[in-house]
Amino acid sequence: MEGYHILIVEDDKDIRDGIEIYLKNQGYSVSQAADGIEGLKAIESEEIHLAIVDIMMPRMDGITMMMKMREKGYDFPVIMLSAKSEEVDKIMGLNMGADDYVTKPFTTMELLARVNSHLRRYGRYLQAVGDKKENDKIHVIGGLELNEETVEVFVDGKPVKMTPLEFKILLLLMRNPGRVFSADEIYERVWNEQAVNTDTIMVHIRKIREKIEINPKDPKYLKVVWGVGYKIEKQ
Repeated sequence: MEGYHILIVEDDKDIRDGIEIYLKNQGYSVSQAADGIEGLKAIESEEIHLAIVDIMMPRMDGITMMMKMREKGYDFPVIMLSAKSEEVDKIMGLNMGADDYVTKPFTTMELLARVNSHLRRYGRYLQAVGDKKENDKIHVIGGLELNEETVEVFVDGKPVKMTPLEFKILLLLMRNPGRVFSADEIYERVWNEQAVNTDTIMVHIRKIREKIEINPKDPKYLKVVWGVGYKIEKQ
């Protein structure tokens, strides 16, 4: 589990140091804070992947700290620590945005198991978010690839030149593979005005086909649904 940075927010230095030793032995990097105010400063100055936060602390308690960090958009897992075992603390912590709850005294193995479990889940979440951010501007269908950011189209790896209108029409269809768009709908979405003369759509579709299809008369990608409209076929 290397590469993850854990913040321990706990007013008892012996407990902080003890948890840090075990976490470092697992390959985690660790930061410490003695109260909620120090904890918030650490979160804003370092990249944190999980926080272990005591509820009862001077200056700022753990629940207040957690609420403030959630308000600021920090979404990494938080495991709350409490010397109390009352359900009210547990419910309050979880309702305010905590992901888990460990009651003192706890065994180190129990805490490590919770940490590992939440970081595995958070790691999958970060991967999914990263993949989406990286790929949501690139549309690939079979050998056809369109990149919104670079405004490029490739067919089987070879670049294809498109006019701005051709690119916009192809982008609309590739964003919605399998969906049929009428000529009117394509016109209104691409030109941003009410469709008047949609004959121009037919001309643009023919030109796009000539550029992306091996055999425009037997298209693999850009299909006509007679009497309805056009679509990019799912591959």
